[in-house]
Amino acid sequence: MLKNTQNLLAIMARLRQPEDGCAWDLKQDFTSLIPYLIEEAYEVVDAIERNDLDDLRSELGDLLLQVVFHSQIAEERGHFTFEQVSEGICDKLVRRHPHVFSDAVFETDAERHQAWEQEKALERQKKNKSAEPESVLSGVARNLPALIECEKIQDRAANHGFDWPTVLPVFDKVLEELDEVKEAWQSGDQAHIQEEIGDLLLVTVNLARHLNVNAEVALKESTKKFSRRFQHIEQQLEVSGLNLKDCELAELDALWDQAKLALKKK
Repeated sequence: MLKNTQNLLAIMARLRQPEDGCAWDLKQDFTSLIPYLIEEAYEVVDAIERNDLDDLRSELGDLLLQVVFHSQIAEERGHFTFEQVSEGICDKLVRRHPHVFSDAVFETDAERHQAWEQEKALERQKKNKSAEPESVLSGVARNLPALIECEKIQDRAANHGFDWPTVLPVFDKVLEELDEVKEAWQSGDQAHIQEEIGDLLLVTVNLARHLNVNAEVALKESTKKFSRRFQHIEQQLEVSGLNLKDCELAELDALWDQAKLALKKK
């Protein structure tokens, strides 16, 4: 394993050789690599969701390459090395698991989670280099997908007591926000409509949290389900020699109901 890791590092260093390396690799920097880093992470997720383990192995390699690529650029600029990246995550894992690597004892998952959050809060305080005051919400990455960011922000607030104690008030809040969306729509104020839609989405994420559902995963699965049903409609229309635009909404709605039944049987 160590040999392969060293080989990967050597290949990356060779690609970045100014004299005879790869012209494309030499042009890259931290910023230019951001789209590839994000894309590779999503391709790992895609392989997991498809349960394609061969592809997962390959995609994990592509994601690892991004870590090595960034580390190589950092080393060239005198910031840090891949070894220091590895050392950092090793130290963090040991520090965050005192019940495994030292004498700490947690009687419940809640105690373990509280200790984990306390350690993360200490880490955030140490690396907070801005002039802004420290907040329990500090440290949530700004470029996360909106649903994931929302869930993380709400989790932070909930860990400090800012949350409904039970799920029932959240149902009421969802209905309240839905009414406010309707009122905004009736006003015709587009900016206000957007604001109220945002509030509705936020409280829907809160409802998902209270029901132990990951909002990002739930929406992704529902989108897949919508796509399957829509494609079923397309196939049925093609068999009949029809086009989507040629059909009335009532016809498409009936086909949608048929698609729900047909796909439920599979």
